Amino acid sequence: MNEENTESGERLLKNKRRERKVRQGKKKRSLMRGFLRFLTAVGILGFVCWFLTLPGWYLPHDAFTKLDPAIVRVVDNKIVKPAKIRAVFKDIEVPKLPIFLTGLNRVKRHFTELAPVEEVYVRRYAFPARVQVLIREAIPVVTIAPDINVSPVAAYTKDGRLITGAEYMPLPKEYKTILVLSYGNKGDDYRKWDENKIREIERITKYVETFSREPVEYIDMRNPSDIYVKVKSVNIRLGHPDNKIYERIKRLPSILPEAKKVENKVRYIDLSWDDVNYLKLK
Repeated sequence: MNEENTESGERLLKNKRRERKVRQGKKKRSLMRGFLRFLTAVGILGFVCWFLTLPGWYLPHDAFTKLDPAIVRVVDNKIVKPAKIRAVFKDIEVPKLPIFLTGLNRVKRHFTELAPVEEVYVRRYAFPARVQVLIREAIPVVTIAPDINVSPVAAYTKDGRLITGAEYMPLPKEYKTILVLSYGNKGDDYRKWDENKIREIERITKYVETFSREPVEYIDMRNPSDIYVKVKSVNIRLGHPDNKIYERIKRLPSILPEAKKVENKVRYIDLSWDDVNYLKLK
């Protein structure tokens, strides 16, 4: 019995020692894995910090003053001239954060405040860090000049947006607009026109072109209560812009052929009267 008890005790002791070694081994492996994970985390963090400090993530400090097209590029601008673009960027500070953390909202906001601009899209790129600003401009439909021999000083878009100033005018030649002559006086200051006024000008133009079958060269609104419209062959007096003006325009086909017969002698076709048409001779 004593020998059996002794053998059982020895086996139990060996098992305990074996279990203790197994636990110690597991603990060492667990510590080693934890240490390796720590080293990996430190390595990844160090790599990320190093990677984020690469110059390819950052815009040059003078990016908005030099405006190198390879770094800062503005596209689709036709009315907004380069000088105005430089002036806008001059007031914007170059962000010190990596390009992907920079919203560049100030760039978008500053350009959206410009009269001809409807929408702005800012795209960011890295390696090298660069910015592309896409501008969507409103389309002008009316230009305004004080005289037929003077370049337009202002323009209106279809939604009643006023574009004025040497920084935008004259417009690029690709824009086909309705030329309106106006002094911008107190009686009819074109700077106070709205979307409805622009629609009225467009409608008058469409009516005259439809019933004369000639393109309108300009509309003379220097006297707001006595409007003239110039087509290719003759000048047309429409008179006061009341609710009967379109009915008077419809009478053009009945008198325009007569005016063309004596084209060189006609000063204008007078449609300012509600029931009477006549030719004003030179």
